[in-house]
Amino acid sequence: MKEALFYSKLQNENVQCVLCPNNCIIQDGATGICGVRKNDNGKLLALNYGMVSSLALDPIEKKPLDFFMPGTHILSAGTYGCNFKCEFCQNWSISQQKPELEYIGPAELCEAAGNIKENIGIAFTYNEPLIWYEYVYETCRINKSLGMTNVLVTNGYINPEPLKQLLPFIDAMNIDLKSFKDTYYNDVCGGRLEPVKNTIIECARICHVEITNLSVPGLNDSYEEMDEMCRWIESIDNMIPLHIIPFRPLYKMKERSGQTSERLLSLRQIALKHLKNVVI
Repeated sequence: MKEALFYSKLQNENVQCVLCPNNCIIQDGATGICGVRKNDNGKLLALNYGMVSSLALDPIEKKPLDFFMPGTHILSAGTYGCNFKCEFCQNWSISQQKPELEYIGPAELCEAAGNIKENIGIAFTYNEPLIWYEYVYETCRINKSLGMTNVLVTNGYINPEPLKQLLPFIDAMNIDLKSFKDTYYNDVCGGRLEPVKNTIIECARICHVEITNLSVPGLNDSYEEMDEMCRWIESIDNMIPLHIIPFRPLYKMKERSGQTSERLLSLRQIALKHLKNVVI
């Protein structure tokens, strides 16, 4: 455990975490929505600091990042917890539960990454890396000083100040844009759209950004929504790649049908009216 960054102390030993837009007010002994930031007698602790649930050498395209150093591999690491509660979560066993964990310090992870032949760096992925903030920040600083690459695969749900401090050490990001409707973010994910849009705008100024949209039949896959979303991405930069990912029935949506290839191809054609790089 490590004392968390970005929180304020309140009365009666309560604290308010301001890492992400949930801005949780946390009573003594409780954790925030993410499940990994705990109030311990008025001190906010990062329970997941250095705690690794998943570690693998992946093709960079698996992040997915098809337009950033294609053909390379990157050491990918994840912890547990998430500041969203997406009902369709593809990695729910680590985002919504606490799996087996192993402690790996920042310097140790960077050393491991550097010792792997032809590895370009470290990707923080699998669950939501932004709630692993203290560990990701320290590891990225070390990794960057060693000339290695840092990648985030994220939902983009972070407040402006933490993002500002982290971005100088990030080379590339894949950001989930789960829908272009705030009602979807609220009802299905437990969050809001606007902070994610703000993250995408800011990150596109600083580092390489690709966007992922997981297409859920009947919920976020209308042609009108895809057109509106891609018009907005185009207003930032029409070269930002968009990955349209097919929904698979998992977690709380096991009974919903998977997305069809025909629908994905139609959505891609709409996206291509506005964007240069659209991948299914």
